[in-house]
Amino acid sequence: MRRARDLVLCLSHLRWNFVYQRPQHLLSRCARDRDVVFFEEPELDGRLPELEIRDMPGGVRVVTPHLPRGLSEQATRQALRGLVDQLLAEVRTSDLVLWYYTPIALGFTDHLKARAVVYDCMDELSMFHGAPPSLAAFEARLLQRADVVYTGGQSLYEYKRHLHHNIHAFPSSVDVPHFARARELQDDPPDQADIAHPRLGFFGVIDERMNLGLLEELADARPELQLVMLGPVVKIDPASLPRRPNIHWLGTKRYEELPAYLAGWDVAMLPFALNDSTRFISPTKTPEYLAAGKPVVSTSIRDVVDPYGREGLAWIADTAADFAVAIDEALASDRIARLAHADQFLADLSWDHTWSQMWKHVERVLGRTPQHRSTAASPGTSASAGTAGVMLARSEE
Repeated sequence: MRRARDLVLCLSHLRWNFVYQRPQHLLSRCARDRDVVFFEEPELDGRLPELEIRDMPGGVRVVTPHLPRGLSEQATRQALRGLVDQLLAEVRTSDLVLWYYTPIALGFTDHLKARAVVYDCMDELSMFHGAPPSLAAFEARLLQRADVVYTGGQSLYEYKRHLHHNIHAFPSSVDVPHFARARELQDDPPDQADIAHPRLGFFGVIDERMNLGLLEELADARPELQLVMLGPVVKIDPASLPRRPNIHWLGTKRYEELPAYLAGWDVAMLPFALNDSTRFISPTKTPEYLAAGKPVVSTSIRDVVDPYGREGLAWIADTAADFAVAIDEALASDRIARLAHADQFLADLSWDHTWSQMWKHVERVLGRTPQHRSTAASPGTSASAGTAGVMLARSEE
């Protein structure tokens, strides 16, 4: 990695191989022209402080720190700081861009000097279950030091726009050709093949954002509807999942597998709860469902209502009774007209375009008079907040 080009060091609370989403889409494109290191949250597995480094297809280098269990907050911070320094000493680059997905990482990177500091705020993490109490303070510090800030949706942008002078809304995009494969007839995956129709499908992380009561009521009220649920169950007890003959929990699927499952669905759904953790989410799967050619029924998540509900691209309903009515309307909709409408809306959406526009803001920072910026704490700002909370609740759009 001793090439004369920028090194983008991404500090993330998500794991690269957890769910393929916004960071993977963006940083894979970044890696086409730059060196990209994706520094994950630590594994507390009892090992001495050390780094596990994996080179992924496409050029992203994934780094997982391993730490002993039971370290204090200060010891955790010091260990991670040392591992980051070790990593950068081996790279030896002067063109460093720091790209944050978690403000908590500032606790062990506040000494680094970079030509640009980026904060890509996917979600309002402070409202997620298990968020460390120090998160808000770290985010305030990061907002002071960032050169450019992005938000993962319009509602989150409106919530934070007053906090930074160079903040921009970049709702997640879509890989249309990938999901458009679901429009073609193909064999059902084996674990879905025996499920009857009509099928309602969801893919994504299943956590406190899921309206389990809605699923249970819908399944009981309409036993002929088959609810297909794909994704890992995190932060909630799997025993709390409603168990009905027509609810099918099929587990985590790889990104590459999703079009095959979508091809066999009749309706795609977003059965999110309306709570603090969903207040600012902008589900990436909405345009992915549309690219797959599926009608979409969602609860009234703000960034789904506008633009998708407003544009007639999604049915919006919050109660089980209204959700059932919306499903019936979606099933009866004119497929040809619906696909044409969706394709028109998606015509200007692509991850390539989104990444290009995002990087232009970074280029403006890099194009200024070259000088190193420190992310160290400013006078009067405590740098002692711990990073034991670096193990943030995972998020998925």
